[in-house]
Amino acid sequence: MSLKVALQMDPIERVDIDADSTFRIALEAQARGHSLFYYTPDRLSYREGRVVARGWPIELRREKGNHVTRAAEREVDLAEMDVVWLRQDPPFDMSYITTTHLLDMIHPATLVVNDPFWVRNSPEKLLVLSFPHLTPPTLIARDLAAIRDFRHRHGDIILKPLYGNGGAGVFRLDPNDRNLASLHELFTGISREPLIAQKYVPAVVRGDKRIILVDGEPVGAINRVPAEGETRSNMHVGGRPEKAGLNARDRQICAEIGPVLREKGQIFVGIDVIGEWLTEINVTSPTGIQELERFDGVNAAARIWEAIEARRSPR
Repeated sequence: MSLKVALQMDPIERVDIDADSTFRIALEAQARGHSLFYYTPDRLSYREGRVVARGWPIELRREKGNHVTRAAEREVDLAEMDVVWLRQDPPFDMSYITTTHLLDMIHPATLVVNDPFWVRNSPEKLLVLSFPHLTPPTLIARDLAAIRDFRHRHGDIILKPLYGNGGAGVFRLDPNDRNLASLHELFTGISREPLIAQKYVPAVVRGDKRIILVDGEPVGAINRVPAEGETRSNMHVGGRPEKAGLNARDRQICAEIGPVLREKGQIFVGIDVIGEWLTEINVTSPTGIQELERFDGVNAAARIWEAIEARRSPR
């Protein structure tokens, strides 16, 4: 089977080839005989009934500083592709949302991964609200009085932008902190979006577990340990990845959410678990498969392509 695969992603020359999940997915596709076409989200267009993209056929190699070769630029009708990957990083803003609307027009005749309708309607910090028994106490609000009341009841909280990513703008506010009003003023001054607050889970000092699910099934996990003096465990801000297995609670969480992810066409998902609690379900541009492969030898990229190939046949 040889598929025509388009990658909608951030600039490919800038990726870390030893960490980037999109690069690993694309490299696996190439090894399986699939052809690759790459474009950035700003080159996606709707034109008189067609969804098109200007970009480049590419070849990849695991060679630092020389990991991609572009062929001549051309425009393609994405309806003629077998698979389109929706893989640009957040922020989950109106630009991002618009790309999901455009890709909706070609899916599922062209398989868009992950399903753009449910990416749009199930962003990271909102899909978890469907599982309140699995999550720490959570508030979504813009109103300062509501946030103050939440902190009064739970004492130690995490406050962050609802549609943020990579650990940006994440604050821990303990009962003695006096910065809530100032932070609220800062956030609401730069965005009209609500904030999300969660009860602080002390187990985060031992790490924030990233569990990879493929077509609703867990394939492995890594642990991300915060740097000394940090609350955030994101690798973008210095979190240290380490080997981690799945425990009984992890499997319980996956068993509950997996069928929902599969039903919504979310083939590649990364969930975050701190201690006993599910904190995020990452569907936009999850990461972690290269670290999982190094630690446990699990080729999650191959599992992902097996799931896609089961849904596709060449045009």
